Amino acid sequence: MAEDAGDKTEAPTPRRRAEAREQGQIARSQDLTVALTMLGVMFTLNATGAKLITALKSLLASMLSEASLSDFSFDHATGGLLQGVYVALVAVAPVLIAVMVIAIVSNLLQVGFFFSTARIQPNFGALNPFRGINRLFGGGQSGVKLLMSFAKMLLLGLVAYSAIHGRLDSIQKVQVLAFTEIFMLGAQLIYTIILRVGIAMLILAILDYAYQRWSHERQLRMTKQEVKDEMRRMDGDPKMKLRRRQMALAMLKKKLKKDVPTADVVVTNPTEFAVALKYDAKTMNAPRVIAKGQGVIAARIREIAIEAGVPILERKPLARALYKLVEVGQEIPEQFYAAVAEILAYVYELSGKSRRQQLVNT
Repeated sequence: MAEDAGDKTEAPTPRRRAEAREQGQIARSQDLTVALTMLGVMFTLNATGAKLITALKSLLASMLSEASLSDFSFDHATGGLLQGVYVALVAVAPVLIAVMVIAIVSNLLQVGFFFSTARIQPNFGALNPFRGINRLFGGGQSGVKLLMSFAKMLLLGLVAYSAIHGRLDSIQKVQVLAFTEIFMLGAQLIYTIILRVGIAMLILAILDYAYQRWSHERQLRMTKQEVKDEMRRMDGDPKMKLRRRQMALAMLKKKLKKDVPTADVVVTNPTEFAVALKYDAKTMNAPRVIAKGQGVIAARIREIAIEAGVPILERKPLARALYKLVEVGQEIPEQFYAAVAEILAYVYELSGKSRRQQLVNT
């Protein structure tokens, strides 16, 4: 029993998952967003870099032109500033849009459409420096994470070095190159380094995301006792359920005591089902089921019918069919007209009532 109560061997229930999600406990990898953003920025710059350089070159030439430097009035300076901001924003807009779209999409792929205020609520305990030091050097899981971070930095450093290893000769001869050649070489080196590092980070981020999903699933696992307690909370207290069932049964019996005495006949199975029928040609198109029941309820219908003097007839197939196909308050389907009309005719004949006109309408 202690093992069942203490070991978290059970998969988390949907309710447990929903509660964790509401609290912001979701498996996600920050590295995945960073890697995708880095690669997206590089590809965007590779596609729009020439236009960006042209726009910035034109802006710089305009700002340093003789006309711009000869007029220092407020209106001219303000207009130049606004013009420069506009040109710069237009030039870098593709990069900014790429960053925004990639960040949104990468988070949606990991967590879906979700917003929680639990993570943005102030937590003054997180400002305690000793807790941060303990997380870094406290051993256990934090120590493993620290080692993994160092290993990741070392790996990324090796990947970055691989991008420049084959171009060390070109870097050493940079002093004899023209400015344009130096700029192009630097741009190529930076692009290659960031591209390789981004791809390496993406691979590591995918592995990290898989680990986060696995770790998150283990954290959400429950003991057998927790599963039982949650099912009890969802289903409700058994005593309260019994109380509600008793109240519903009492209300049903009260309704039966009111409706069954007004019936023309009660059709039984004879003990399993009981269906009370009533017909009034002025208000009904066909006989109507005013009460029905099975088991204990069927027995109660028979008791009330006997006390009220309502005829009880045993018709097994008809009672079973009416119970299953017709709800209380509904008129019987046309397929039962003949059988019910025969029963009502027999009942009226026994009771001395003349309702042949009503039977014609059925």
